[in-house]
Amino acid sequence: MVPKIRRGSRTHGLLAYLYGPGKRDEHVDAHLVGSWDGFAPDPGRDTSPDPDPKVTLARLAAALDLRVKQAGEAAPAQHVWHCSVRTDPGDRPLTDAEWNTVARRLVQTVNLAPDGDPDGCRWVAVRHADDHIHIVATMVRGDLRRPRMNYDFKKAQAECRRIEKEWGLRQLRPGDGTGAKAPTSAERFKAERTGRPEAPRETLREAVRHALAGAATEEEFFTRLREAGLRVKIRNAPSGDAIGYNVALPGDRNRDRKPIWFPGSKLAPDLSLPKIRLRLANSIADPTKPSTFTSGHPDWSPPARARRSATGTAERAAILLDSDDDEAAAQLVGVGELLDAVARTSPAATRAEVSAAARAFERATRSHVRAERADTRAIRSAARGIIQAGSALGRGEDGGTTAMLVSTLVLVALAAARWHSARGHAQQAHASRQAAAHLRAAYRQSAVTPMQALRDQGRALPQAERRTHEATIRVALSAEGLRADSTSTKTDALVATLAQAGEAGHDPKALVQQAIGMRELDTAEDVNDVLVWRLRRLAQLPAHPGEATRRRQAGTNQPKSSANRTSNRTAPTAAARPAADRSRAGQSTARPTPRNPWTTRSTGC
Repeated sequence: MVPKIRRGSRTHGLLAYLYGPGKRDEHVDAHLVGSWDGFAPDPGRDTSPDPDPKVTLARLAAALDLRVKQAGEAAPAQHVWHCSVRTDPGDRPLTDAEWNTVARRLVQTVNLAPDGDPDGCRWVAVRHADDHIHIVATMVRGDLRRPRMNYDFKKAQAECRRIEKEWGLRQLRPGDGTGAKAPTSAERFKAERTGRPEAPRETLREAVRHALAGAATEEEFFTRLREAGLRVKIRNAPSGDAIGYNVALPGDRNRDRKPIWFPGSKLAPDLSLPKIRLRLANSIADPTKPSTFTSGHPDWSPPARARRSATGTAERAAILLDSDDDEAAAQLVGVGELLDAVARTSPAATRAEVSAAARAFERATRSHVRAERADTRAIRSAARGIIQAGSALGRGEDGGTTAMLVSTLVLVALAAARWHSARGHAQQAHASRQAAAHLRAAYRQSAVTPMQALRDQGRALPQAERRTHEATIRVALSAEGLRADSTSTKTDALVATLAQAGEAGHDPKALVQQAIGMRELDTAEDVNDVLVWRLRRLAQLPAHPGEATRRRQAGTNQPKSSANRTSNRTAPTAAARPAADRSRAGQSTARPTPRNPWTTRSTGC
């Protein structure tokens, strides 16, 4: 049950609309279901000998405005209180008597007409559809004073939640006032008339979020807005300093052919210029230089490297959210930017689902919890790196690292849902779970090819080696009270990954223990898949196993000198590997003579 409250100054005009046909002839059988005294004239059910709806409508408006006229200049300019109350489409239709009860409870809870108060404000409830009513009240009491109506919207929301519970209706999630403003009916109707898929307010909100993702300076943010094709107007103080900004869609004009501007604060509470400046205060290191990622093979593309780096940052954000600390609120903002960056640069196959996830998670980034020591530099830098690296292809290493990152973002979204649930943030927790569902769909799309190649490689391993790695997996998971999924993907991809990690010089047992210990796996839809991507990132293995085979085959076609052949027979030992690589492997130990880290078994893709 959703109440929507507005205020106005034309009682007769509002009643004429409610009793009229509506904008699309949607008003049917308009009539009163309740009034302040139970005897108000009803233009829709006039039983007088010679009924005239227009005359009756004028009588009803005059009766409602009586005390407003008596109060004269003491009456408020916006004296009309208008509240529409709508049930969920899945709810049963309420009777006129039940709607009368709803109306009386709402005017009482907002202090318009308290029970037993003869001086309460005058009101009526009009019904012209099965699923909603309109309550119209004039805000002047019988003693000609104004009613005290502080927080009327919150009070009406709370009363609707109680009615839902008592009457067995769908119970909506309570809000906390941090949600973005929804498009008005006029905006939605205009979007339909002009053929837009959504209202301009929603399009602009997403465009501003994308421009802000990973931005290092205020100037860069405004430059991105203009590059996205938006019209931008900066509001300056007399001193010349910017104090706000407005954005508009090209071609979106009013009846006077002027652009329809939206202030950032009207798009979302956290998109005002002061709030954006607070976010930019967490500066990004060397914003004038392109982001570089030194880990991994030099053949990997910039998008693949950026996604690998972002995966590790996202893992750390999930750990902070699991710590149940209020300081993790800052991480939610960073995760929102990271999702926006991934949505902007995702391959075509996954772009729709990742974009839907970013839109859903936008609600989860805002609450009344504030982090006093907000530090989002790492995750905002990861978002910046993804944008600077450009769009990823949906194949090869790009596609594999996309699956790697999205798999981790699923767990981050679920960690955010738990964080919000622990604080009673029902809408934000729901939004986080929605984002996780979209990310899971995107993961399934992006992981098809690389995971199938890994399964093929795992099935091609010698049986003895397979049994060894399967035993390692069982022992490691059972120690944590977990088990690998043996029904959907089995362990083929995980076995192949352990085999390749061993070839790269890692101790499979130590490596899998490190991957399991990074953070919980209880919320993982498929434990095997999560471990596959963690292991491949820790061991610096290609995200798409075919990449290693391609490089190996390309290398065999090149002539080698005698010195090269000698050097290739012995790969570097663990002691010769960089310290950063050894730290990523945790307690893993190298074999005496490991094979080349970029070589896999010749099992095909």
